[in-house]
Amino acid sequence: MEQDPELIHRWSEAKAAAWAQKHGWLVGCNFVPHTAINQLEMWQPETFDPFLIDKELGWAEDLGFNTIRVFLHQLLWEQDSQGFLERIDLFLSIAHKHGIKTMFVLFDAVWDPFPSLGKQPEPRHNVHNSGWVQCPGYDVLNNPDRYDELQSYVEGIVNRFKDDERVLIWDLYNEPDNMNLTSYNDQDYVLHKAELSRELLRKSIIWVRAINPLQPITMGPWQEDWSEVARLTRIDHYMFSHSDIISFHCYKDAEITEKHVVDLKRYNRPMLCTEYMARPFGSTFQDILPVFKKHGVGAYNWGFVAGKSQTHCPWDSWQITYHDEPELWFHDIFRANGQAYRPEEVSFLKQMLKEKKEVLLAEEVA
Repeated sequence: MEQDPELIHRWSEAKAAAWAQKHGWLVGCNFVPHTAINQLEMWQPETFDPFLIDKELGWAEDLGFNTIRVFLHQLLWEQDSQGFLERIDLFLSIAHKHGIKTMFVLFDAVWDPFPSLGKQPEPRHNVHNSGWVQCPGYDVLNNPDRYDELQSYVEGIVNRFKDDERVLIWDLYNEPDNMNLTSYNDQDYVLHKAELSRELLRKSIIWVRAINPLQPITMGPWQEDWSEVARLTRIDHYMFSHSDIISFHCYKDAEITEKHVVDLKRYNRPMLCTEYMARPFGSTFQDILPVFKKHGVGAYNWGFVAGKSQTHCPWDSWQITYHDEPELWFHDIFRANGQAYRPEEVSFLKQMLKEKKEVLLAEEVA
């Protein structure tokens, strides 16, 4: 019987476990500099700011973060592939200088379905992620005949960095079935989004598996009931069963978060929570990180420095007007000047991650 091309080169459980052992407990954040409203503004040559990135990643290093999750976009590849690769390489050098490994996200189904290059919009006042864009946009996702146009983007990025130790892992698709019902409402534009995204994801897996990079692959499920296989959506089952390393999103309190972790142990693979930390929901550093540490789950909170993405404002800012900065921030850790929103959170992170580093150093000596 011919082997499923999507599963060729899928890592064994033993290989995945060895990868996790090599990297230890991974803790970091989803990163975009505070002057960028989205992935395009972060990476376009006119607004790419390596000096600011260096400064902000210095703050991440000071906390003890050892990894970040960063979003790319195919329009940047189509605009100037060589320039884009050069900026990615520079970014990786900056992160590496700070002892930080990078997870790159290739596709993203969340927020504005109509991305365009050039000057990006100014933020809508106190609206959460008012300018973040999907990748690919509606015009490509809604036309499967165009999916092969994305092959050069996927292969070009992965091939360039397939042996690069500065890249930790490839996250192929962020929340591919998210319909953005409370913001842009994709059901007005795209029918059967989950099925379309699954087909693009399937092709992406084949493209990346053929390259067989040094790094593992993962994908970003976000639905909330993974208690048993029979309850999984078709696309979540597909993502879990094709990932080398299991990743998931959870913005719930410690009890629900731990239940997700326990449920996902059925896959017998290392785990990363690639999005968490929403203070109003009881998803805080003090409550959630001890759960992840207990189970050895990597952790990436959403948001780092509050800025043009405005993710310190809540999701419901799309429905409710917030004239002033919310008293309780939703995401993010620092203000643009480097001042901590909650100094006690920063102290907690430094202490917990210092203890992690001391344990790793002790193990190396032993």
